[in-house]
Amino acid sequence: QVQLVESGGGSVQSGGSLKISCAGAGYTISFNCMGWFRQAPGKEREGVAHIDGGGGSTYYVDSVKGRFTISRDNAKNTVYLQMNSLKPEDTAIYYCAAGRYGSACPQRLIDADFYTWGQGTQVTVSS
Repeated sequence: QVQLVESGGGSVQSGGSLKISCAGAGYTISFNCMGWFRQAPGKEREGVAHIDGGGGSTYYVDSVKGRFTISRDNAKNTVYLQMNSLKPEDTAIYYCAAGRYGSACPQRLIDADFYTWGQGTQVTVSS
């Protein structure tokens, strides 16, 4: 069964940091475009960042630029999201997903370009 497994979520105070991970289980994510999305209570899921298969190209939504960093370790079949200077509005369930188009990522960040979603990991930022 193809799975993506997120981990590393938790609760932090405003201004704090967290690093969440996404590992492929029964699924090779190495060299595949991978994305992070999030869904806050009562809101629609939104894209956060994506990274191409080689790790050389990244894309961020404006609200996280300069604070979040997406990276990957293809040898470990894992993608990461380092989140610094966290704000209460970053509180959400964070999901990773694999891109539909192989190694390359589109120059946009929408659900329809991704599939094979993980179960999510909760990130809570208190003020």
